[in-house]
Amino acid sequence: MSRPSSRSTLYRLIEAGQLAHKALLLPLVERGLEPGDDAILFELGRSGTTEIELSAELGLSEVALTTRLSRLLDRGLVARQAVGPELAPGVALTERGARIRNGLVDHWSQLEEALMGELKPKQRKRLGERLKRFVELLRL
Repeated sequence: MSRPSSRSTLYRLIEAGQLAHKALLLPLVERGLEPGDDAILFELGRSGTTEIELSAELGLSEVALTTRLSRLLDRGLVARQAVGPELAPGVALTERGARIRNGLVDHWSQLEEALMGELKPKQRKRLGERLKRFVELLRL
């Protein structure tokens, strides 16, 4: 077995992942948000939802979600309102929250384009499939 090398694909994948993670955290920190807040903003960007549905979608406990939502409510990024056809109590993005979410989406898209921009559509798809398979293998 060969020694791990800084020229290996796995090493470069790890390095790229760490740097991408830092790059994605930067706009959160600049806006006073915490890691994971973006997931809430992204999910609420689709439409308002109940806290139970949001908790299930994000895989967060209700306590953890309540803590995060309290902070986002205090910052004026989300608001409590009736959602869905039954007008159930829920949460949705405010205008400010939507603007911040859109900025985060743009930042994410720029990083994605930096990674995949030179690849043809079929190559992008194959890379995505291979990375998904690799993640699944590591989770076993």
